[in-house]
This record gives sequence, structure tokens and C-alpha cells, in this order.
Amino acid sequence: MISRPFQQVDVFTATPYLGNPVAVVLDGTGLSTGQMQAFTNWTNLSEATFVLPPEDPQADYRLRIFCPGRELPFAGHPTLGSAHAWLAAGGKPKAGHLVQECGVGLVKIRRDGARLAFAAPPLRKGGPLDEADLALIARGLGVPRGDIVAHAWCDNGPNWRGVMLRSAEQVLGLRPDGNVLAGLDIGVVGPRGKVGVVASHEAGAECAFEVRAFFPGNNGMAEDPVTGSLNAALAQWLIGAGLAPERYVVAQGTALGRAGRVHVERDAAGDIWIGGQSVTCIEGQVRL
Repeated sequence: MISRPFQQVDVFTATPYLGNPVAVVLDGTGLSTGQMQAFTNWTNLSEATFVLPPEDPQADYRLRIFCPGRELPFAGHPTLGSAHAWLAAGGKPKAGHLVQECGVGLVKIRRDGARLAFAAPPLRKGGPLDEADLALIARGLGVPRGDIVAHAWCDNGPNWRGVMLRSAEQVLGLRPDGNVLAGLDIGVVGPRGKVGVVASHEAGAECAFEVRAFFPGNNGMAEDPVTGSLNAALAQWLIGAGLAPERYVVAQGTALGRAGRVHVERDAAGDIWIGGQSVTCIEGQVRL
């Protein structure tokens, strides 16, 4: 084992412990996939990342992203948290923006003042959900089917199903039934069925939408505090369908006592950017 630089970063917040944490090993050189997976499982966080030298000459670094039990081709809050840690450790981008190399290819990251933002990768699957899925989701969320006012596949690596409810209050009041939603495990998208729920806040509110993210966990239904990949996929759906403006702010994590804020923007070129602030909560060395 050797000592490696390490940061634990809270993402989508400027206030420590109100966002979504990620463990970042800033030098993953020489570690096997098994070692990376074992460390990720040990952290008991939703994700851990490992920074490596890039293989693509356009990239500033290569990132491997793990959640308990498997490696991910892409994830949003680990991308922003790792970029924050890399810059804080003295990393210098080759160009005016950062380029991360990961399982989905090259991901561009820009600096917007105190925030970092990544360019949303394209959806792997879009379009409306099957009625059988909608009936199951409604039953699992404990809402009438008619209260799902819009829906879409939101698959950008993670296999999200997106549903829109009538109000933010309804979203915050959800108490999902893991026994029912576990049925999504055998859905057509494979072994990790995930549901993202969104609804509008009232006009004039600080945030345009309230978002919650549910997925099968080790002890029933789990909820993610703040989810970059889901918000990236939701933005492509909502903006594309005319359900959201081209620039807005999402609140996520409210039901968990967090205060995540996700800044969404579609630029003039049509690219969607998902951004937020990050703060380092733990910094030091880890032996791996």
C-alpha cells in the first residue's frame, strides 16, 4: 500500500454537508479494478472516483467512477466533485475548460464563477415510458396514475425513468414503496431500475423544480441526495418538450435534510450544462 492524495467533496452546495459527497482518490495509478471497487464499497458513499493520466490527448485527466458493486460509465456529482478536487490540488487545464475522459467518452467541464458545470452527455434512450411501467411507478410512489402528468426515458448511462407530478409539495410528500418499485429491476433496461421524480415550484420561488431520485438499494429503496446525471437527463427531456425554460435552478435533497442546488442552462449552441458549487470537507492521504 502507498499513500495517495485524497479529498472528500460535497457537491451541489457551497455549505459543507448539505450536498452530495464523493470520495476522490487523486492518484489511482497502479490500482486494479478490484482495489478500486473494494475501496468504494468501504467508503459507504454513493460513489468514489479515481483520477488517472489521460489516454486521449484532448483530455486533462481520466476518471474511473464506481458505486457500490459496479463501475459507472458516467455520473454527474462525481464528475463535478472530481474536477473541483483536481483543480484544488493544482491541476491546470490544457484549454480554457476542463476535459474529463471517462466511460462515456470526453466530457467538457466549464467554470461559471464559483460553479463548475459539465456538458450533458447525449441520452442513450428517450421517449415515453410504457404504460405498464407508469402503472407500477404510480403504485410504488403512492400516487394516482393521473397525477403523472408527463414522463420519459432519461437514460444517459444510468437507466433513469423520469416522471413529472402535479406539484413540488406532492414530490416532497412521497413515501415510495420499495417492494413495489423493486419490480423495476426486471424492466427492459436491465438490473438497475431507477425513478426520477420532478415537479414545478410556484412562480417566483427560488427554484423552478423540486427533484427526487429513487433506486433499488441494499436495504430496499434508496434515495440520492443530489443527482447530476438525472438532472442532465431531465433537462434534455424537459427543455426539449417545452416543459422547462432554457435556464433554471433545481432543488434536490430537501426531503433528506440537504439543500442541493443544480443550475441548468441550454446555451446558444444547444448544449445543456449542469452546474453547481462544491466544497472540500476532508483532505489528506489515503493508503491504497
